[in-house]
Amino acid sequence: MIAIRRAGPADIGALRRLVERAYRGDSARRGWTHEADLLNDERTSDLELAEALAASDRQMLLAEQDGAAVGTVSVIDLGGGKSYLGMLGVDPDVQAAGIGRALVAEAEAVAVRDFGARTMEMTVIDRRPELIAWYERRGYRATGEVRPFPGTTPVSFAMTVLERTLY
Repeated sequence: MIAIRRAGPADIGALRRLVERAYRGDSARRGWTHEADLLNDERTSDLELAEALAASDRQMLLAEQDGAAVGTVSVIDLGGGKSYLGMLGVDPDVQAAGIGRALVAEAEAVAVRDFGARTMEMTVIDRRPELIAWYERRGYRATGEVRPFPGTTPVSFAMTVLERTLY
């Protein structure tokens, strides 16, 4: 049974381990949504997570199964009826079990209920067509906008912007 709840400061360690397992390194390669073949730096930090958890314009959700952290997603209020879905990560050992779908659905519900969003925006690395297709099967559509990859590390890829109307 999967339970999804709002994460808090006591969850920083579990969130950090989960995000790094899902996105980077050899553990991430066990799943299909990783960035381990594209990037080898840390995906997040304790400070970044603490700031996200303290911010009034965002929420981080944590999925747990049998008391273990198995997935996370963040929702950011962009204002003007739009929210941003980010940092969706599922433990590679339990991917393809519906946890990602459940987290996206809960993030969309939070965006509508808590931020009054009518649209959800997200970005995906343009070299991840299989991941873009996964979001498209959930109603997201490419906007045609492409943004630079965030950060200071030079990379040869960009971020594709996707959107979904929530209601």
